[in-house]
Amino acid sequence: MRERSGNRGSFRWTALLLSAFLGAPPAAGQEMTTSLVDMHQGSQLSDRARGLGDGGYELQSGSWVSFNRWYHATWVDLHVDFLTQLTEDTGILWGFGTGESAEKYSIEPSFKLGFLTQMHPSASSTLSFSLTSTIGGNLAEKPCVADYGDLGTYSVNCRLAATEMAPEQTLKYLVNAKPETMRLWLNYRVTF
Repeated sequence: MRERSGNRGSFRWTALLLSAFLGAPPAAGQEMTTSLVDMHQGSQLSDRARGLGDGGYELQSGSWVSFNRWYHATWVDLHVDFLTQLTEDTGILWGFGTGESAEKYSIEPSFKLGFLTQMHPSASSTLSFSLTSTIGGNLAEKPCVADYGDLGTYSVNCRLAATEMAPEQTLKYLVNAKPETMRLWLNYRVTF
């Protein structure tokens, strides 16, 4: 089991910032509105997982085993992001990722939470600041079981099963990766 205290800490920190910066209710007569701000399929981790499907190896019988069938997902991770406007210049950014999986890897679902605020230093300029934290969305490659004949059966990294490396040594090369967990964005815009 993996320790996830870092993610919980990020979430608590984001929640604390949200309550500190966004504690004010909407202005009188203003309703909170939620808008779709982004929707896309795929991510850097999706691309990385698909890249694991490149190549293959030849069995002792001479038949070719392609990695592609193990790393081909029928559904690519879908990310949907929203902005819930609290005041004219402040809002909560939130969203989710559906995750994806194939026979030899999985990307877990994810949840994004953050905030956006802006101020106007002059009538023609806007300074925007946002911070988002992503929880989940980790990529985990799964091992294979390989039969080495007289040597026995071992759990191995599928992509390295045919190398000269000892079977148990291949496991340390299984891909376990996290998405970008924290994003800070600062933007200054001047209109002429």
